[in-house]
Amino acid sequence: MENTITKNKKRVEKELGKNENKSSAKKKTTVKAINGETFAFLAVLIVGVGYIGSIMGVGTMFKVIMATAHDLLLQTVFLIMALSVLAGALSALLSEFGVICLINRIFRILMKPLYGLPGAAIAGAITTYLSDNPAIISFAKDKSFTRYFKRYQIPALCNLGTSFGMGLIVTTFMMSQGKEYMIPAIIGNVGAIIGSIISVRLMIMQTKKIYPDDTVVSESKVVEEEVREIREGNVFQRTLDAILEGGKLGVDMGMSIIPGVLVVCTLVMILTFGPSVDPTTGKEVYTGAAYEGVKLLPFIGEKIRFILEPLFGFTSSEAIAFPITSLGAVGAAMSLVPKFISDGVVTPNDIAVFTAMGMCWSGYLSTHIGMMDALGSRELAGKAILSHTIGGICAGVAAHFIFVLINMIF
Repeated sequence: MENTITKNKKRVEKELGKNENKSSAKKKTTVKAINGETFAFLAVLIVGVGYIGSIMGVGTMFKVIMATAHDLLLQTVFLIMALSVLAGALSALLSEFGVICLINRIFRILMKPLYGLPGAAIAGAITTYLSDNPAIISFAKDKSFTRYFKRYQIPALCNLGTSFGMGLIVTTFMMSQGKEYMIPAIIGNVGAIIGSIISVRLMIMQTKKIYPDDTVVSESKVVEEEVREIREGNVFQRTLDAILEGGKLGVDMGMSIIPGVLVVCTLVMILTFGPSVDPTTGKEVYTGAAYEGVKLLPFIGEKIRFILEPLFGFTSSEAIAFPITSLGAVGAAMSLVPKFISDGVVTPNDIAVFTAMGMCWSGYLSTHIGMMDALGSRELAGKAILSHTIGGICAGVAAHFIFVLINMIF
């Protein structure tokens, strides 16, 4: 049995490798050396740099960029990486000793009525919760997994996996900010589940129009999985190997978020915060310190506050920066939270909404097209993105109202 499992694993890895090569080949194309997008990009760059530079000065702008990126790397990225290592070790232990299989067995009965997916789909949700969005692709390429699905259900796996991507890391990060944020983080998980149901259901409504209801992925007989793969050695050796291997995956994940945090979050910080305050005069002044900015996002947030406040319960216009950043990179969005808390611009309600939207969206704009391509449904990427945009908004709204309801009761 063990040899069979090992062979199947190698086969799946080989198929994934082929698929990645094909995906890479599809992304390569040839265009004119200089075309319209060249000038469009230059125009956006010049306008963006000109706008920020005209407010804080070009020299100060570059000082702020470098100082902010450096502080984010030291104070935030390494914190997230540490949490990723611990979460990776925990997830490996849960998998090694069958806890994930137990959770799978308990909750699979809920998948059909809630999501319209077979019970086996819960395994993909759990895996992405413990790791990241693309982890569900390995399941979608495994025939022993896809035999449970009809053809129209496969593209919806993209929305399901993305809804729970980096869930454990986001949750533990929010809880680590203070004991008053533990309950809001749990509420955020509930909100993310609600958002995921809406996202997957909306996606299935679209895929059913394209693929007939009776089209199956595999004709193989459905057999209940009664085995799992374990590491070699005694219990102590298996525990140690799981901790070390899981922790190593956490390091890789922590390293992979560095570009998103430093680039995306630095830009968002500059667009979110304002100048420093001179302690002697009390006036705002640009000094080139980290986290100084031009307060563009709060200005926009103030204009649409009549929408944000009733939907999400945001009490500060700066809070809009978190969901906007989550669209591209949830790791970068998490980097905003410590600064928000130290400045007193967020409340426990906001943390619940941040957790829900951060989990549900988890940088889906940067992964959805690649994931849909890997699932063989790239033409449906637009529908998947639209469905997930609605799901993420619903996740934040649900988290807000659940938080309000619990506060009213208790």
